Amino acid sequence: MGAEPEPGGSVPPLLIACALGIERLALRGGLTGRGGARVLRTGMGPVNAERAVLAACSKEPFGRAAVIASGFCAGLVPGMHPGDVVVADATSSGGAVTACTDAALLRAAVERAVPGRTVHGGVLAGADHVVRGPERALLEATGAIAVDMESAATLGSALRAGPRPVAAVRVVVDAPEHELVRIGTVRGGISAFRVLRALLPAFHEWHRSSLLPRR
Repeated sequence: MGAEPEPGGSVPPLLIACALGIERLALRGGLTGRGGARVLRTGMGPVNAERAVLAACSKEPFGRAAVIASGFCAGLVPGMHPGDVVVADATSSGGAVTACTDAALLRAAVERAVPGRTVHGGVLAGADHVVRGPERALLEATGAIAVDMESAATLGSALRAGPRPVAAVRVVVDAPEHELVRIGTVRGGISAFRVLRALLPAFHEWHRSSLLPRR
């Protein structure tokens, strides 16, 4: 359902949650000249994400904000490459599944924002640690196409604070054939940073759509 104006005529803003400082740097860079959005750095892991997002969404001005979990992720499907984008249809963790709002619309907006990049749709799994090696295949067998540590916790805690549009968009930094040795490699300025920064117009397009009344 689309968000309705808040009392006094204002509309719910957009809250973009990420874990790492390098993710926040990319996302904030893409917000230049765009109002009505805030990037929240939660810290790594589901516990930190849950705590930070629940606190933010439990008070104004984010009491009814649309929420996007974003940043980097690990691809699970053979053939994925760093710089690919995952637009989740749903997040899954510990048996709990959270459906994303207007995933098809967001995926189309992302494809326009990053032409030439491969954009995947599917289930984004949640983990409490960096997933490597054979564990990737185990997660892929559940039907997930990618994994990260914060998206499922972010969306779950946002919805616990109240109904709102939610989504998860992640940029692949490693994949079965392109595994990182350590997460610090992300800080090296790889192409995923530039892709993440370019996604902001798609996020705003999805947010504007979420404000429209639904029938």
